[in-house]
Amino acid sequence: MLGLKLATDPRWVNIVEKDIHEILTDHAFCEQKAASSAISIAVKFSDRPELVSAMLELAQEELDHFKMVHDIVVKRGWVLGKERRDEYVRQLTKFFPKPKNESYNLVHKLLYSAMIEARSCERFRLLSEEINDSELQEFYRELMISEANHYTLFLKFARQYGEDIEVVNQKWNDLLAFEAELMSKLSVSGTIHG
Repeated sequence: MLGLKLATDPRWVNIVEKDIHEILTDHAFCEQKAASSAISIAVKFSDRPELVSAMLELAQEELDHFKMVHDIVVKRGWVLGKERRDEYVRQLTKFFPKPKNESYNLVHKLLYSAMIEARSCERFRLLSEEINDSELQEFYRELMISEANHYTLFLKFARQYGEDIEVVNQKWNDLLAFEAELMSKLSVSGTIHG
C-alpha cells in the first residue's frame, strides 16, 4: 500500500529496544515538526480553503500525538531529550529542485510530507508487531493507522493541486526511488526515520 521501495530491516526494532527513551524523544519531536509543517502549508497556501482546513486538523492531531508520546515519557519517569536534526528529512527535502511554479512548490511539499508519513507508518507497523513492550505495541498500532491516513491525505492533495496528474505521479515515483537509495545509505539508528 505504501509503495516504499526499500523495507526497513526488522532488526531495526532491536536497536530501538536498547534505548526506548531515545526513540520516544525522537518520535515526540517528529510529531512536533509534522504539526509545524502542516501549519506552514496552511499559512503559505491560505488561498486553498480545503487544504487549509485539512492541514489545521492534521496539525492538531500531530500535537495530540506529541502529547501522547510526552505522556508516555513522563509516565516512565523520564523527560524529553533535546530536539535533534532529522538527517532523513534534511536529505529527502533536497531531492526536488526549487520550482519557479508555485503550484509545484506546493506539490513538492505535499510529496515530501507523504513520503515522511509513509516511512513513519512503516516503522510504526514494525514497532507494533515486534517490540517487546505491550504498551508500545498498542500505541504504535494506533499511530500506524493515523500515519497511513496522513500519507494518503498528502498524496491526494498533491495529485489534486498538481497541474498534471501524470507529472505528479512521475515525481512521486522518482521520490520513492530516491528515498530507497537514501535509506540504504543512512546508518541504522534508533530514530523514527534513520
